[in-house]
Amino acid sequence: MKGSVLFIDTVHPFLQFQLEENDWTCVDGSTWTLEQTIAEIGNFEGIIIRSRFRLDKSILEHAGKLKFIGRAGAGMENIDETYAKSRGIICINAPEGNRNAVAEHALGMLLAMLNNIVKADAEVRLGHWYREANRGTELDGKTVGIVGFGNTGSAFAKKLDGFDVEILAYDPYTTENQKLFPNVRQSTMDELYLKCDVISYHIPLTEETLFMVNESYLHSFQKPVYLLNTSRGKVLQTGALINALNVGKVKGAALDVLEFESLSFENLSQDQLPESFRKLLSFQNVILSPHIAGWTVESHRKISEVLASKIISLF
Repeated sequence: MKGSVLFIDTVHPFLQFQLEENDWTCVDGSTWTLEQTIAEIGNFEGIIIRSRFRLDKSILEHAGKLKFIGRAGAGMENIDETYAKSRGIICINAPEGNRNAVAEHALGMLLAMLNNIVKADAEVRLGHWYREANRGTELDGKTVGIVGFGNTGSAFAKKLDGFDVEILAYDPYTTENQKLFPNVRQSTMDELYLKCDVISYHIPLTEETLFMVNESYLHSFQKPVYLLNTSRGKVLQTGALINALNVGKVKGAALDVLEFESLSFENLSQDQLPESFRKLLSFQNVILSPHIAGWTVESHRKISEVLASKIISLF
């Protein structure tokens, strides 16, 4: 046997099946407490996690046999990668598994926002037939800025190929492949400020991107913009967005992620919600979803397929 792998979170069973087919022993620890996980973690060569715990130094220092951490998803902010790498622990994620799902969700939210679909649907259900108040805006002819051109940003660009739009990509860490993306032009943030009608965020949460979208950032756009965020909630300051919505700098926002996501929304009453979140709910030109952009039937399996392939190829 190659060793034992602890599944801290539930994932598609394909991953466990593939690992066991390749001589790994898999243990379900998805119901273990943090204390139990710390007590047992030293027995494992591998860990599979989504986001139930933050694997920081205080936990990983108990994992003396650990060879790899597999993150069933894209973001790695809940893993202390610096400490893991100092120990020779390989950190693996699977952004390829849900990039198409995120791209489709972003496009769906954008079209719904431009055409007032969510608002109009709610009104029709109440017996209101407001046509002029729900006159839409066409995507055709607009300039779309994509901030972050990794897996999801590039997948979103592909979805936009069928529309007559100018696509500008800003990513200081990536150079666009013009053969793969002939309709995308690498740009600067200053050009996005100047030209964008739509801005979409596809970036990880790091020290550099934490609350990057703040008051001064939003007011740098020369035209009112439609804003999409399917990356991480703490990339964007909710209070700054509210102010930009109030003065018309942001014409509409579609958010799959929120800065308050450490809260358990399903257990909060309306009066317990953060004040800025309650203000955000009052805007009819804001569309919200509960961090489900990458959460499809297909991506559930694909994430496990990607992780299995990477782990097996490494070990």
